[in-house]
Amino acid sequence: MAVSYNKLWKKLIDLDMSRTQLRLKAGISTKTLAKLGKNENVNTDVLVKVCQALDCNVDEIMDITDPEETNEKFEEIAGRRQKAEQENAEQ
Repeated sequence: MAVSYNKLWKKLIDLDMSRTQLRLKAGISTKTLAKLGKNENVNTDVLVKVCQALDCNVDEIMDITDPEETNEKFEEIAGRRQKAEQENAEQ
């Protein structure tokens, strides 16, 4: 089984929040944010900080899933996030 944070990236898009804004609001390091971006394991304290920053529960930001499915969904979400960030930069 693998961890997927695709729900987190979707939530950020829905909230029109950048990864940097999340990092600052949650008080997490760039290294930790990079781990989340790579669907790597992080300390539960990190998940709590992210949930507090976004006023949500852990099931709204992560899933435990099949590794192959995770990679496919991650690529799709990453593409949408990049497009949204480009659109925001143009405005």
